[in-house]
Amino acid sequence: MSDLFVARSLEEIRFWSRIMKEHSLFLRLGFRCEDTQLIHEANHFYAIFEEIERKSHAFQTNADPQTIKQFNVEVYTAASHIWAFKRKVLGLILSCQLPGANNFPLLVDHVSREANYFRNRLAELNAGRLEPLPDAIIDENVFFLKIMADHAKFIGHLLDPSERKLVDQARNFSHDFDQLVFQAIDLSSMRPQSQTVPLLSQFVDQNKVSVKSLRDFKKTARDLINDCRIKSIIHPLLADHVFREAEHFLVILDMFEHFLQGPKRSES
Repeated sequence: MSDLFVARSLEEIRFWSRIMKEHSLFLRLGFRCEDTQLIHEANHFYAIFEEIERKSHAFQTNADPQTIKQFNVEVYTAASHIWAFKRKVLGLILSCQLPGANNFPLLVDHVSREANYFRNRLAELNAGRLEPLPDAIIDENVFFLKIMADHAKFIGHLLDPSERKLVDQARNFSHDFDQLVFQAIDLSSMRPQSQTVPLLSQFVDQNKVSVKSLRDFKKTARDLINDCRIKSIIHPLLADHVFREAEHFLVILDMFEHFLQGPKRSES
């Protein structure tokens, strides 16, 4: 179990510290020139999570669990601080104190939800109290389906309006994932009666098909942006960022599928 704790902790930190680092960059790019204090804070968080990412890759999976537990506490503190920074920025935007800045309120809320998810996961790992699998299947899907729906909305708004076909595709994905979010919330409200293997299996399979389609769309958009073949104000790193998050969600869905199939997988 100690080896699993170390592996899971490092996996989460390696993925999410890079995400947090990139959030700092995206927020900074959206601030106005005169927002020097906010720019300074964003740069500070970029440096913090860059160092956390570096340290996470320096550890091996045979590292001392107590050392990793202490590292988790350090990272939890950093995640809590960047969460507070993001919520502060959201408050400034919603109270019209940053007129002309380019960070959508939904985007700032989105990145704060991811920071909160990250710190909660670290707390769960350190406490040794990960959710039971049936609860995790529903809660992870509610969280990530909303993330995917948000991504589709951001892509649709950041593409040039003249890219009509791609904008329409993004809007369609936004609608589809909104529906999946509502379905996930409905399944959640029916707990525990809804947590049967057949229902959860169908739930995971359906979501996996949709996430794969969105992942492929994001990959295409990323490649077109990198090749300067479409018109948009999407930063190439942002295009890759949302693609990686879809890939991460698919890994989680694959894990759920594996557990739900159980012995049948090994028999086939």
